[in-house]
Amino acid sequence: MLIHNAEIEAESRSSLRVLGGRITARGRHLEAYPGEPVIDAQGGALLPGLHDHHLHLLALAAARVSLECGPPALSTRHDFESALQQAAALRDPETWIRGVGYFESVAGDLDRWQLDPHTGSVPTRIQHRSGALWILNSRAVERLGVEATRGEPGVEVDHSGAVTGRLFGRDRWLRERLGVPDAPALHDVSRELAAYGVTGLTDATPHNGSDEARLFSRAQSEGQLLQSLRLMGGRELMTTAFPAVGERKLLLREDTLPTFEALCADIRFAHAHQRGVAIHCVTHAELVFALEAFAAAGVRPGDRVEHAAIAAPAAVARLATLGICVVTQPNFIAERGDAYATDVASCDRPYLYRGRGFLDAGVALGGGTDAPFGHPDPWRAMRAAVDRKTAGGAVFAADEALSPERALRLFTSRAEAPGGAARALLPGAPADLCLLDRDWRAARERLSSDCVRLTLCAGVPAFGGEEAPTDFGWEGGSSALGPGEAPVDFGPNAGQEECFREATTWSSRISTE
Repeated sequence: MLIHNAEIEAESRSSLRVLGGRITARGRHLEAYPGEPVIDAQGGALLPGLHDHHLHLLALAAARVSLECGPPALSTRHDFESALQQAAALRDPETWIRGVGYFESVAGDLDRWQLDPHTGSVPTRIQHRSGALWILNSRAVERLGVEATRGEPGVEVDHSGAVTGRLFGRDRWLRERLGVPDAPALHDVSRELAAYGVTGLTDATPHNGSDEARLFSRAQSEGQLLQSLRLMGGRELMTTAFPAVGERKLLLREDTLPTFEALCADIRFAHAHQRGVAIHCVTHAELVFALEAFAAAGVRPGDRVEHAAIAAPAAVARLATLGICVVTQPNFIAERGDAYATDVASCDRPYLYRGRGFLDAGVALGGGTDAPFGHPDPWRAMRAAVDRKTAGGAVFAADEALSPERALRLFTSRAEAPGGAARALLPGAPADLCLLDRDWRAARERLSSDCVRLTLCAGVPAFGGEEAPTDFGWEGGSSALGPGEAPVDFGPNAGQEECFREATTWSSRISTE
């Protein structure tokens, strides 16, 4: 297709041609080939498609069919208890209630005995919004045989030795015990993400392995998952055949840190397999521990810290010295900032989800949403990075604010280099594109996904594609070309025949590979 009259990298009234999943030409005077689909951008900004550098795709899909148990959907104990009672009334004792997003501000610390009066004989599991904790009612404890795991890591007991129903870091065990045969479908969440202009994803789930790699490969081949995917995961994934295996993901928790030697060994293992390491750090102690392990084990390109939620000046300087990238989630300032104002020590608040402080120190800074633990719309994260406002209107560390342009770049760098330069829209580049309905000067004032008009994933409309056909294969359609063929008449586009033939060669190679 030809997109014309677009603003591309501040150049207005520019055109861009897409063929075979790639950009094949760009300039001011491109004209359409006979039968070629044409989209008039009407002066709208044409951007690289957004890449979410940190989310959890299967959890996001599951959350979409789960009961919301925390803010903003539920904010009081009464609301929470009523929602549980209504959900239980609609289920039989064999059908689970799965809740997500719970936070203590709703009804305090939960355990099995607080859930029982509102769920009865219906097995119930509720995930804390951190993703680190599941709370089961007594029926669920019985069904899963949790009593038999007493004494194992992550299984909480009270002062009398009774299992409380609170499970920390037991996701894989829980999934195996549940025996869920099928993963949640990805079709709907993929289209939702496309509506935000998202064309690429990095799944940062620590336990991803060969099963998840096969699942995601199948979802992409079947057209469920439209976005490109970079997959982090565990040790098993490091040797798995997946087109884009990413970093070894390590999750630190301050109260159960591994030994220093074990963390260093994990880092060296990944490096030996030519993989970077991504370490989850949300407290000051976790970040310091991770940085010292990197210093001892060595650093390679691709090493990164996820969240760096609290980053004091000394830690920021250490990140810069080691050359380690940070992938941050500024959306948490908007979504959780009001709770941070009371839950986070005053001495740490200036260092929450920093922006400008990282950049001034020379730390590469990329962005993710951490969906479903954060809202999956990257534009909300960009807006929070710029205004630093909480839902209640308070401003957190205004000196950490980014410009709209730098906030956009959190989500436009390459998947393997978050925080690097924005992907350029040049011939030969993948046609992962986001077209806005206005120029950047207007869009930067809103930073809203409402401005997204069209999203192309590998040249195919994934959102807003009513202007163009959805089949860009070689068969069918008045503009279809066979491999190696060129249009009969190039008209005024003299000199572009070579570019077009090269593009058809790319398409032929892609179709055979």
